[in-house]
Amino acid sequence: MKKLIERLLIFILGIPAVFALVVLLPYCNHLVLNIFVIFFTAAGAVEFSIMLGKKQIRIPKAEAFILGALAPLAATLNLVLGPTQWIAPLILMSGFGWVLISRIFSRSENMENIVNYIIGGFSVMVYPGFFTFWIVKMSMWNNSGAILLFLFLVFSNDSAAWLFGSLFGKNNRGIIQASPNKSISGFLGGILVSLLFAGIAALLFPFIFTTNTAAPSSFPLLTALILGLFTGIFATLGDLAESAIKRSCDFKDSGNSVLGRGGVLDSIDSIAVAAPVFFLLFTVLVK
Repeated sequence: MKKLIERLLIFILGIPAVFALVVLLPYCNHLVLNIFVIFFTAAGAVEFSIMLGKKQIRIPKAEAFILGALAPLAATLNLVLGPTQWIAPLILMSGFGWVLISRIFSRSENMENIVNYIIGGFSVMVYPGFFTFWIVKMSMWNNSGAILLFLFLVFSNDSAAWLFGSLFGKNNRGIIQASPNKSISGFLGGILVSLLFAGIAALLFPFIFTTNTAAPSSFPLLTALILGLFTGIFATLGDLAESAIKRSCDFKDSGNSVLGRGGVLDSIDSIAVAAPVFFLLFTVLVK
């Protein structure tokens, strides 16, 4: 009951907060939103580094924070300073270069740990960094509705999966060993609600799915359903992927900083994996 209340509280407070962040503060290509993305990505990278420590893959928290932030930071600077060909590569290669060369003068007794450090450094740059990178890239569309659609598709999928799993998942759990408490009912319910939410968005706000060129009346709905289906599927896969990591590292939650959710990485796992999929599909189908 306590977890239910906490999740409801986060939902009631979080949805208006996300709406305000995206719609009311669109300045400088959603700079405020992107700063939040950078911070949460960095915090998620720290949690990931702590889990990796259970596998003797150790990286200092401060380095994990900085390295995890580099990909979304590079994308943000590229938007703020204008499109260039050197900002993002320079920042990212600086991070990779640091991981490769920063331990070459280590003491001899620490040499055997260098490979583990490199694995950890590269890992926190890629996950969640290179995945949340694509949320920042969405800012270049200058389309607040599309960003909101993506976030709400993921949120609705996650909430519906939890609700359907609680109500109908008693006899169909344990199918996926990475997360034995997750149920088929929850998976299907989450994807169904993502489709439903996307269809409603297309009917009420068709301008989200159109460019400056007029499109046939059926196109926004078809586009929305495709986005809803694949975003729902990959949001679910993102949740399962993090569950597999936690199970391998013997963690129940990635942290305890978010009410009813666990840690930061628990809260952005679905968003991170679904972001590049939504970005690619939206770019192909709409832009």
